[in-house]
Amino acid sequence: MKHEQLLAQMKSRMPEKRFIHTKGVAETAIQLAKMYGEDFDKAEIAAILHDSVKYADKEWLRSIIVSEKMNPLLLDFNHELWHAPVGSYVAKTEFQIMDQDILQAIEFHTTGRAGMSKLEKIIYVSDMIEPSRNFSGVEPLREKAKIDLEDAMTSCIKHSISFLIEKKQPVFPDSFHCYNDLIQQRGTVKE
Repeated sequence: MKHEQLLAQMKSRMPEKRFIHTKGVAETAIQLAKMYGEDFDKAEIAAILHDSVKYADKEWLRSIIVSEKMNPLLLDFNHELWHAPVGSYVAKTEFQIMDQDILQAIEFHTTGRAGMSKLEKIIYVSDMIEPSRNFSGVEPLREKAKIDLEDAMTSCIKHSISFLIEKKQPVFPDSFHCYNDLIQQRGTVKE
């Protein structure tokens, strides 16, 4: 399916503001993919589909998590997390995306995880810094993304974890695993 067709299908599934966000993630993901030597076609597909079920019925999302035997821990956390793994499932079953890297980029775009691929990092970072995002601290993240993807990813996951802690919200364990993995890979852990 051509990317324009995918985008058109996303437009019918989400409010205009979210569609603008989706297009922004796609544009940012293509830029980062070109900068960091990733397949920009795969980056664009993952970006277009990353929020495909963001506005799906909560009980339907829950039913897919249960029926597809996804991580049951998800159900103990805010339903805002559910659209990512279910979105990956929908990308595979409805849009016939069979590329595991694309599917994982969609699945982990809200939490991150240990051992993320370059494409996963590009989608995670793009989701956070795309042009319509305007939270305090987004500009330094954008600047880091232009210089070093690993540094940008570390700063983005740190920002997400800090935000949730500040709001007294629980943090899904994959996010801590992601942060720890990034820090350990960079060799910045003091022994």
